[in-house]
Amino acid sequence: MMTPGFARHRRVWPSAAAVAAVRGWSGSQLHRTPADDRNGRDGRSAWMDDGRRNGRGDSSSSVFALSSGGCRAGVAVLRVSGPHAAAALLRMTGARALPRPRHAALRRIVNPLSGEALDRGLVLWFPGPNSFTGEDSCEFQVHGGPAVVSAVLRALGEIEGLRPAEAGDFTKRAFQNGRLELTEVEGLGDLIHAETEAQRRQALRQMEGDLGRLYSAWSDRLKQCLAHVEAYIDFSEDDNIEDGVLQRVEAEVLRLSAEVSAHLRDGRQGERLRSGLQVVIAGPTNAGKSSLLNALCQRPAAIVSPIAGTTRDVVETALDLAGYPIVLSDTAGLRPSLDPVEQEGIRRARQRLRQADIAVVVLDATEVARGSRDLEATLLARAQSILDDGDFATPATPALVPLPPEEGGQASEHRECIVVLNKVDLLQRDAAEARIGQRAMPGVCAVSCQTEEGLDEFLRLLKEKVEKMCGDPLSGNASLTQARHRTLLGGCAAALSDFLATSGPAMDAVLGAEHLRSAMRQLGRITGRVGAEDILDVIFRDFCIGK
Repeated sequence: MMTPGFARHRRVWPSAAAVAAVRGWSGSQLHRTPADDRNGRDGRSAWMDDGRRNGRGDSSSSVFALSSGGCRAGVAVLRVSGPHAAAALLRMTGARALPRPRHAALRRIVNPLSGEALDRGLVLWFPGPNSFTGEDSCEFQVHGGPAVVSAVLRALGEIEGLRPAEAGDFTKRAFQNGRLELTEVEGLGDLIHAETEAQRRQALRQMEGDLGRLYSAWSDRLKQCLAHVEAYIDFSEDDNIEDGVLQRVEAEVLRLSAEVSAHLRDGRQGERLRSGLQVVIAGPTNAGKSSLLNALCQRPAAIVSPIAGTTRDVVETALDLAGYPIVLSDTAGLRPSLDPVEQEGIRRARQRLRQADIAVVVLDATEVARGSRDLEATLLARAQSILDDGDFATPATPALVPLPPEEGGQASEHRECIVVLNKVDLLQRDAAEARIGQRAMPGVCAVSCQTEEGLDEFLRLLKEKVEKMCGDPLSGNASLTQARHRTLLGGCAAALSDFLATSGPAMDAVLGAEHLRSAMRQLGRITGRVGAEDILDVIFRDFCIGK
């Protein structure tokens, strides 16, 4: 159920062999050149103009890279795309004719200058526009040893017109040539980086165009509304416009506004699933927080000691909980202290707790049960003292509670809390059964990290809350996955609200048309149809070299 090791941070993973080979023949590292930051009407054409000035995206250039993983493997795949792909394939095989398109052919791979045999492998030819990039492309499938890969990369680098690909170069070309929309590009990037089953499902759905189709449909409806308003502006005085056209537009915009607003009120499920839910373990010293972390990740990730205040800094580990990604953090014990180092640890613990999606409050069952006549009141009071810095949904208040934005960033919209009573193995059995009644207190788990008693029930409850907060990536409309989408959709919703605010019998049609254009521009920036050039480099830099 719980699997350690999902990667929290998105990284660019250039092949070590590819980088070494490129450095070997060019003497320079791979680099990125940011596109000029300016506003353009067509994101694709503006970016391509930037690319030509920077030596990238030029229609006369071709790129090559190792597309498979950089580790030692049975087979390595090297990809070439651009107008020189056909020449590269012929020169690297010494053949006179290209192989049959989209069919693998066994060929001898040679150095184009010396004719020396480098390997024997499969080659494939993909003539444009029916290729991933929309350009002429070819692939070399060779043995995956580092020496073979480096030799083939060096040989490709010696062919005139070819240059090493940068991160995301192939996908950029697919976007430029209309093979992918920007939401599909982002879905592809998420699919490459997906570490859990739920992340894979969500990314695949976005890559297959579900989100792009939704936004394109909204844009088409807005286009129809705008066309009617502009026709009213141009021809209403000639009595060529039927009565009630503005009323029908207003009704359609009202429906669109409701759909966009509902889409935004998703509890950030897609974004949480994409980045991983923040689950923070907090509580007083010596309650067993570090023991719980170690039990969940099945390794000694945190130091456990009977000495109070052992944990000073935040200990973080990433886990796969039944296909959902969580980032589990152990924090310093909360107590009054004069030690400046411990005070800093407590400050960091409270800061991390304010950023949590789910707070796991760990209490010592022996302390809670000792002399407490009203166990439930004592338990909730102690849990609330830990959560004073944030409005969590405690077991006594199960409803989700909205939170204000946190300093330095956006907080989660909703937070949940689980109370864990640890060390029940130290209670007398009759006392444990009489005083620790889970059935009467939903959201409270009695566990022993020493004997692992109750951990299955805790994991079941945690999984239930995680699934609720991330949602099912295959149900309903595709979820928002990017803060960029949320910002632009917020702008679209605001423009639609502005239109509705100006509608009515005395509607200013010219102003209303401008509000509709603004809403369309916001949607167009999501899919890359308009003005996307200022964020393209940010999106593509998270791709691997060779994709």
